[in-house]
Amino acid sequence: MRILGIDPGLHITGYALLTLNRTRPTLEEAGVLRIKATDTLPQRLHELHSQITELLTDFTCDHIAVEQLYAHYKHPRTAILMGHARGVILLAAAQADVPVTSLPSTLVKKMLTGNGHATKRQIQLAVTALYHLPRPPSPPDVADAIAIAWTLSARLQRHPR
Repeated sequence: MRILGIDPGLHITGYALLTLNRTRPTLEEAGVLRIKATDTLPQRLHELHSQITELLTDFTCDHIAVEQLYAHYKHPRTAILMGHARGVILLAAAQADVPVTSLPSTLVKKMLTGNGHATKRQIQLAVTALYHLPRPPSPPDVADAIAIAWTLSARLQRHPR
């Protein structure tokens, strides 16, 4: 089984592809999709959709894990904008007929570090240690995507469907 983890964003979207095997998930590839911040919102959404669709064409995956939308009282506009990005990702997944699981960031952080409020740096360091990487994934969106995919893989291995 292959899982594509996605950390949604309108400027930088992190992604990671894991393959499940008997011992632990193997990290196949990870990176970012970049969208011009100067483009209009509709242009950015269109570009994100195109790039996600291309990923789903290039990578055969059985499941997508995406960070669940959360609303922060201090930054409601950010939550609304992220909702647009998630919507485009969910649309591309539905068009490719790939099931999606939304995971709360606190669950991802807790499963990986033991702390549901871990910092981005702590996630980077945890992913680096988990996969014996020579340096922490950068930007942090890549580490977040790896953590999201890893969390779903751990849940599926515990409770196969």
